[in-house]
Amino acid sequence: MSGGHLVETFLEMMAAERGAARNTIQAYRRDLGDYCDFLARRSSGPMAAGREEVTAYLAFLEAQGIAASSSARKLSAIRQFHKFLAADQIRGDDPTRIVSSPKARRGLPKVLSIAEIDRLLSLAESEVELPEASDAQRAMSGRLYVLLELLYATGMRVSELVELKRAAVMRDASFLTIRGKGGKERIVPLTDRARDAVKAYLARLEPGPWLFPAGGESGHLSRQVFGRELKGLAARAGIAAARVSPHVLRHAFASHLLAGGADLRVVQTLLGHSDISTTQIYTHVLDEKLRALVESHHPLAEEG
Repeated sequence: MSGGHLVETFLEMMAAERGAARNTIQAYRRDLGDYCDFLARRSSGPMAAGREEVTAYLAFLEAQGIAASSSARKLSAIRQFHKFLAADQIRGDDPTRIVSSPKARRGLPKVLSIAEIDRLLSLAESEVELPEASDAQRAMSGRLYVLLELLYATGMRVSELVELKRAAVMRDASFLTIRGKGGKERIVPLTDRARDAVKAYLARLEPGPWLFPAGGESGHLSRQVFGRELKGLAARAGIAAARVSPHVLRHAFASHLLAGGADLRVVQTLLGHSDISTTQIYTHVLDEKLRALVESHHPLAEEG
C-alpha cells in the first residue's frame, strides 16, 4: 500500500473513531503528506521508514527554518500515524517511539551596551542637580539614580530592588543583603560608584524601614513606577524606551560581567540563580567575544 493510501486510511480512522474535526483532518493530511514526500525523495516510505528517517525529516525541517513548535506539531501527527500503523499491525514497529520532540530555543536576552548604560547613569546623575528642579523633583531624580546604580551594580531582580530594607545596606554601604526567591538571602558587593550613591542617598532619607519608601499600601516603591521612570529616562537619553526595562539592566549586568572574564559560577551566585543552566543563557556574549578573537588573530582568517 502506498504512502498516500496509508495516510488516507489513518485519516478515515481519525474521523470515524475519534471524531476529529475537518480542520484537524486537513492539518494531518498536509503534515503527513509532507512527511511522505520527504520519505519518497529518499526512496523510502511509511512502511520502511526507521528512526533515522524520522530524525532526518526533523533535521530537514530545522534547516528549512521551521519553528520548533511547528516541527513538534508535525512530529505529533507522524507519531499518531505510526502508532496507528503498528496498532493495526500494518507494520510491526513504531519508529517514532524513541524520537525526541524538537525543543524551542530559548531567546537571547536583550542587552544594552556599556556605552548606553553609562549614558543612562550619567543622565540620571546630572538630573539630581538641575538648578531649575524643585526639591521634590530632585528627590525623585536622586532615587532613580540610586535605583539604577544598584541595579547595574548587583543585577538583582526588580522585585528585590524595590523591596530592599534600609537594614539591607551593610558595612559602610559596601555590601547589600538581598532577599531573593524562596526567602533565600545572598550578600553582594557594591561598586564604588554605587556605594557613594547609596551613602549620599541615605544621608537625605527620612527615617523608616524601607530603602525606597512610597505612599502606597506596601510602603515601598512599586515595580511599575520604577519601570515608568526608567523608560522616561531612556527616552531623554535618546534610547528607545521599548529597549529598556529593569530586567534589561539585570541582563546587562550579567552579560557585561561575563564579557569581562567573570566566572559563570560567580555570576550565578550574584544573580541568585539556583540552577546554573539559567545563568548559561548569558554565555552568548562569550561566544561573540571568542568569535571576534578568532577572526582577528587566527593566521588563516580572511582579511578585509
